[in-house]
Amino acid sequence: MKSLKTKLALAAATAMLALGSSGIANAENPSWCGPKEASLALLDGYGGNSWRQVTTASGKQTASLCPSITKYEYADGQGDTQKSISDIKSMAAKGIDALVVFGDAGPAVLPAITSVFKAGKVIVPYRVDVGGKEGENYTKFIGASFVNDGENWGKWIKGILPNGGNLLFLSGPAGNSQGLDELKGLRNVLGPEYKFVNPEPFAVTNWDPALTQKVLTAEIAKNEKIDVIISDFGPSLVGALPLFNKQGKSIPALATSDGNSLACFWEEMKATNPDFKLFTVATGNDNVRLAVMHAVAAVTGGTPPAENIFQAPMYEDSVSGKPNPVTCRKDLPGAIYLSSELPDEDQAKAVGGQ
Repeated sequence: MKSLKTKLALAAATAMLALGSSGIANAENPSWCGPKEASLALLDGYGGNSWRQVTTASGKQTASLCPSITKYEYADGQGDTQKSISDIKSMAAKGIDALVVFGDAGPAVLPAITSVFKAGKVIVPYRVDVGGKEGENYTKFIGASFVNDGENWGKWIKGILPNGGNLLFLSGPAGNSQGLDELKGLRNVLGPEYKFVNPEPFAVTNWDPALTQKVLTAEIAKNEKIDVIISDFGPSLVGALPLFNKQGKSIPALATSDGNSLACFWEEMKATNPDFKLFTVATGNDNVRLAVMHAVAAVTGGTPPAENIFQAPMYEDSVSGKPNPVTCRKDLPGAIYLSSELPDEDQAKAVGGQ
């Protein structure tokens, strides 16, 4: 993953050279950056946690690689659907040419997105399914392959537990499409010898650390044996996992998404918890980069990327050390994600830790 950061640094340096001291292009721009000048805005449904802060910084940095983007703006919907709708409409009304939208409220924001698209703006929702159709309601939808995450987790689980075992799957709000897709991926790989001990389709945590602790307490009480915990937001588990030790048990194996706080927790606990193996996929901050590239290409006349679905790569494996060993940066905040292409120190600044 560090090689991706190296590529990004080289791209940023190229973009700076492209501007030159006189602002005249003298180096090649990214292929998705066309010659037509335009403005771009990133609209977040909820920007109030470290994952969103790192994602927002990643989106801004990506836009900065194209000198044709002469103006960049950001709006935080603050978890309020009506504010998110208002943000979309007001950005378009004040003349922003292209909008990249994290539509947390799902189909509730589709009418606003559609009205902006029909007014002739480039608008690219990403990661959260808002409904509608490409070319009718918006320019492009850039999704994420959560099924792929589930399949990667499932393959690792088969490797450490070839004869089956008891699995506890935790996800976010009830019915969220991310968790359902991840479960589909898990079931694509795992047979009936792997038993899910959680309520169907997953134990609901809302990705909230306090609720996660409450849910895990109940599941430990209900289930004598949990061999693997699967979670799509690993850092939310850090406060809850010591509950196993209070019950006189080792923390079980964990298949999840990465986070510096989780890696540091594993480093601290691995010696006294022999079952605590850890496998992570990249937590997905870079999904925004693909969305921004598509929006910039459409509004500036560049060549869009071939991909329109973000696939989070496998990141850490405490068993094999591949593609990376579990890595903790104790010198930086826990609330950063070392899998992100955004340099670690820039992430620290984005979350207010440096």
